[in-house]
Amino acid sequence: MTKHIPPFSPEVRERAVRLVREHESEHGSQWAAIQSIAAKIGCSGETLRNWVRQAERDGGVRAGPTTDERERIKALERENRELRQANEILRKASAYFAQAELDRRSRS
Repeated sequence: MTKHIPPFSPEVRERAVRLVREHESEHGSQWAAIQSIAAKIGCSGETLRNWVRQAERDGGVRAGPTTDERERIKALERENRELRQANEILRKASAYFAQAELDRRSRS
């Protein structure tokens, strides 16, 4: 499985979020500041809005999972998926060997 590489580095994201915070008062709304800065860095307004919202969650300003919590949830979901797959393999193997044992006994 290949790992997704975001097109913008963490430094660019942090700088863009900082610029929104610093220049919000110069615009009519946070959204206006987001649109202005997004155009300058070459991302969509929605992308920058998502970065701002996540930074607000990370800073405790907005409710919701922080970046660390989101990473932990993803890791647990991945582990859960792998364990379900392993259990399914073990269940099928157990059924196969149980059937083989029954077949062996019926031939004796």
